[in-house]
Amino acid sequence: MASIRRTLSPLYHDRAFDNGGAPFSPSSISSRTSKHNSSQFLSFLTATTDPKSSRRGPWRRPLYQFLAFFLIGFLLGMTPFGQIDDINGTDRSNFEIKPPNSVKREEVGVDGVSFVAEEKKKEDFDLVVPRKLVIVVTPTYNRAMQGYYLNRVAQTLRLVEPPVLWIVVEGNAASFETSEILRKTGVMYRHLVCKRNMTSIKDRGVHQRNTALEHIELHKLDGIVYFADDDNVYSLELFQSLREIRRFGTWPVAMLAPSKNKAILEGPVCNGSQVIGWHTNEKSKRLRRFHVDMSGFAFNSTILWDPKRWKRPFPHPTRQLDTVKEGFQETTFIEQVVADESDMESVPPACSRILNWHLHLDALDVPYPQGWVMQKNLEAVITVR
Repeated sequence: MASIRRTLSPLYHDRAFDNGGAPFSPSSISSRTSKHNSSQFLSFLTATTDPKSSRRGPWRRPLYQFLAFFLIGFLLGMTPFGQIDDINGTDRSNFEIKPPNSVKREEVGVDGVSFVAEEKKKEDFDLVVPRKLVIVVTPTYNRAMQGYYLNRVAQTLRLVEPPVLWIVVEGNAASFETSEILRKTGVMYRHLVCKRNMTSIKDRGVHQRNTALEHIELHKLDGIVYFADDDNVYSLELFQSLREIRRFGTWPVAMLAPSKNKAILEGPVCNGSQVIGWHTNEKSKRLRRFHVDMSGFAFNSTILWDPKRWKRPFPHPTRQLDTVKEGFQETTFIEQVVADESDMESVPPACSRILNWHLHLDALDVPYPQGWVMQKNLEAVITVR
């Protein structure tokens, strides 16, 4: 009996099967599917982790184009497309600002032929020169008219062109009332206190001015120092003229005599800008070297802290003396600043005008009310009918 043998299909003859499974068994199909998925995942990982393949991304071409166009634009920007004729032959790379030193103008010669000639011309530039600092020193103390005096001086200083520094010196302690007045004036100020034990009115003003002089010397303030007592009357022209002083300036002062029945003129007699004499009406003061009021002179502040510049004869600090008689503080102080009248300057020229007035109108030993507040009403009350 013949037997029939079926040969294996060549399609699956050489293929191995897992666990001896058939070619179309479920196990073999799942095995092939898993192998195909794993091969795709491995190829994806290889493509993402390979640095060579990452550099071949789509951004390389735009980058190269950007660099190329940037280089072309830079070269075009640096290339000159024209030539500027420099008539004067100046260096364009030199940025120094210079005034024009030459102009061309047309002139007519002797023979009537016109020609062009070059003329040197210098233009004057207005240089901004800073104004000198005016240092106003005012000693003050508690009395009935203090508020009125300080406000009057402050209103004058507000009209002076800056810079102006107002140094107000009080004795023993700074009062609240004075501080309030100074804060409301709108003037640059410094409120100082004199710690010296002052026994008399004469010593009080001397020590207060010396306190201001020590402050100026310590901080080396550069300007014109002027002693302006708060009970005097000052013109605006006076403070404007102070900036013209180089070393020491002086001018006549109109004074009301203590008897209040006549006026006294005290100060220099001038010939142009030179001091040739002095006005004085009091016999007791004729022994003074310089006949000038405390508010009738001003000086350069560098004399205090730079004496070598002015060749000042005294090595000790320049201060007012409290050991001399009343009325001699001015002349003893000026003798430390200048040698004689040749070192002085008249303000204004020829001393032709009175710029300030010294009045004696104060109420002695009458203090102002605390805080400028009246505790009681006026005694005389008139009702309105």
